[in-house]
Amino acid sequence: MNQKAVVLVSGGLDSCVTAAIAYQDYQLCFLHINYNQRTEEKELISFQEIAEFYNVKERLITKLPFFAQIGGSSLTDTNISIPIYNKNEGNIPNTYVSFRNAVFLSFAVSWAENIGAKKIFIGAMEQDSSGYPDCTEEFFKKFNQVIKYGTKPKTDIQIITPIIHLKKYEVVKLGKKLNAPLDKTWSCYKNSECACGICDSCLLRIKAFKQAGVKDNIPYAIKVLW
Repeated sequence: MNQKAVVLVSGGLDSCVTAAIAYQDYQLCFLHINYNQRTEEKELISFQEIAEFYNVKERLITKLPFFAQIGGSSLTDTNISIPIYNKNEGNIPNTYVSFRNAVFLSFAVSWAENIGAKKIFIGAMEQDSSGYPDCTEEFFKKFNQVIKYGTKPKTDIQIITPIIHLKKYEVVKLGKKLNAPLDKTWSCYKNSECACGICDSCLLRIKAFKQAGVKDNIPYAIKVLW
């Protein structure tokens, strides 16, 4: 039997393709964290559908309400408007959830240590994303050091970021090549039934599928032609 790997799966495109990569060599254990985000229910459905596709037996679903209590992000605070499009001129958009990946990874490490998994896969992207500071290669290098000093000596857990340097269209192409269930993923920050097509995440997705020459089968209220 292959070695276990914990994969953080949000239900989005990047985590789905990351799961497809991990599936080649590891026994998948899926972690999904709800944090009172706007599209929480839809993301959970996508997570379950992706897990079913890969026949994942070990799944951990948990809820973190404190991000909404802290506030400061349009993903968890409905009083803050989701930006239509972030041109990322050196500014971090208000969809950033402060230190979210560090919290998520802490949960993943705790679970991995207890089930004997040696790898944690996360679908973070540095180059073609919204510019979140906890999605950089340097951040994950430092976090691997935190794991080394914060777990039992023989635990030996490592974070793997297989798409960190890819462009979004390259992720789509790779997902297609690996037969990942891209049509089961959800990217929209605002809506759960029909993707808005104008938020930062929707626009990055629409552009990526077009550049990759792959049909995107999810519904959009508005679909920008690049």
